Amino acid sequence: MDEKPETKSDRGLLEDISAKLDDLSVAMEKTGITEYVDMVHNPRRLLFVNFWIGVVRGFGMAIGFTLLAALVIYLLQRLVVINMPLIGDFIAEIIEIVQNQIYTDVFHLPQGKI
Repeated sequence: MDEKPETKSDRGLLEDISAKLDDLSVAMEKTGITEYVDMVHNPRRLLFVNFWIGVVRGFGMAIGFTLLAALVIYLLQRLVVINMPLIGDFIAEIIEIVQNQIYTDVFHLPQGKI
């Protein structure tokens, strides 16, 4: 078997390939692909992590909606104080509708239930 001695260009090519392979290995380590594969192979851990992610997302949405609603209510109160005729009448109608709905819900009991 005749082996050709390595030339300088072959050695440089192998070093380039080795360097690229090292870069690729480092990039794959940074992506956390091993943790992902471990999680996929462990369904219990996958469900646990997804459950807590869902809880945190739901909590975040609840807090965000509460803050947004508080901001809207605050702005509506400021508009009422300014007493803009068109907006003030609109808000007064909304308040009247809500109060009527609360009044009918409180005093309207289904038959047979106390």
